[in-house]
Amino acid sequence: MLNVKDINVYYGAIHAVRNVSLEVHAGEIVSIIGANGAGKSTILKTLVGLLRSKTGEICLDGKSIADLSPAAIVQQGIALVPEGRRVFPRLSVEDNLLLGAYARKDNEVSRDMQRIYEMFPRLFERKKQNAGTLSGGEQQMLATGRGMMSRPRLLLLDEPSMGLAPLLVNQIFETILDINEQGTTILLVEQNAHMALSIADRGYVLETGEVVLAGQAEELIDNDEVRCAYLGE
Repeated sequence: MLNVKDINVYYGAIHAVRNVSLEVHAGEIVSIIGANGAGKSTILKTLVGLLRSKTGEICLDGKSIADLSPAAIVQQGIALVPEGRRVFPRLSVEDNLLLGAYARKDNEVSRDMQRIYEMFPRLFERKKQNAGTLSGGEQQMLATGRGMMSRPRLLLLDEPSMGLAPLLVNQIFETILDINEQGTTILLVEQNAHMALSIADRGYVLETGEVVLAGQAEELIDNDEVRCAYLGE
């Protein structure tokens, strides 16, 4: 589905992502784990066109998307749920969700919004409330729902558990599994390595902008280096 080969991304003179290659197959959950500042979020921003790689290839279903605009990439079926939620605080929950469907031209937006409300009943209760007044967990639900409103085939999730209480973290990860089981492929970036690998099919370990390990999620969980560095064992 998604094939990334030898991308290099810079912030000015800072080489943030170095020769990164990865694959995401249809139906999978793939996790990218690593310390803060390793380049995880930079990869996701590059995949959706917010940043540009100086080299390499980014292909979706065998076709290059490296030069497409972010809006065009959304129309190709990729959506990003950004780190920090980035909801529109002065707009209502309902309007935030509708913005997720801005590129759609079909007649099923209302149906999909109802699906989001069924997935996140708390959002239905607060649908007329300004997004900025929601709790952190509710804002994460809203950001995820907004991403789903574009009907993505591939959903990119950037640190969905950041700043949330453990109970809410469990709920968010259960939701990620539900979204995947309903047919959406997931690329997940997470500092919570144990949770990320526990739901993933495969994973990549990123250090200072480079992929240093890759494999099946259960293999990474059992890897002594990963256990020591990221799982606190």
